[in-house]
Amino acid sequence: MGDAETIAAAAPRKNADLPVRVASAAVMLAVAIGALIAGDPWLDLFIGAVVLVGFGELVRLVWKATPNLALRLGGIAFGVAYMGIAGLVMSRLPVPLVIGLVGTVICIDTFAYFTGRALGGPKIAPSISPSKTWAGLLGAIIGATLWLVIWVAAVRYPMTGSMLPQFDMIDMSQILFIGPLAAVCAQAGDFFESWLKRKAGEKDSSQLIPGHGGVFDRIDGMIPAALLAGALLGGAG
Repeated sequence: MGDAETIAAAAPRKNADLPVRVASAAVMLAVAIGALIAGDPWLDLFIGAVVLVGFGELVRLVWKATPNLALRLGGIAFGVAYMGIAGLVMSRLPVPLVIGLVGTVICIDTFAYFTGRALGGPKIAPSISPSKTWAGLLGAIIGATLWLVIWVAAVRYPMTGSMLPQFDMIDMSQILFIGPLAAVCAQAGDFFESWLKRKAGEKDSSQLIPGHGGVFDRIDGMIPAALLAGALLGGAG
């Protein structure tokens, strides 16, 4: 009976941050949508500001993670390339592709969060990120794939004029390839930041965003997803 009461008491605490997280996410989404609608130069300025703040948080974590100056400088140099290239890719993408990429990562985070909390199960790497489960990764893959289906249909609809856009085998094979790959890359970015925060002894990259921590906490999955997009589009080109 004691265990049942403990579990029941823990459940509300487990979801206590959800309203704050949702409200903050709504504000962030509204700002991002506003930048997308406004277009250049506001979109580029928004991307630049996000990258700059996120990079500052990364530098702070690197500085706290090790007293070794060489490692600090190496970590900062890596951060310049890691975030700088991702930001450059984002700034050069057409707006429809930016929407596709951002929507993919949002669905990855959302599906992973709720699937992981609902199903629980074995952890992927508990020493790095105790909350990340294989069930959450599966949810992330499903979320990314579903979003890509919706996004491709939305992009194709004005072109075909059909109320039921037709997907050919190439469309489906690309979706089934990119969806899981994007989910794995985004989760890898999350693990990287979690590892860095553990090294630095920090729970969040900062306290800038209520319920979400810092900007780096919000873009940790977006960075490798943007790098993936750049690699795929560069290869396609």
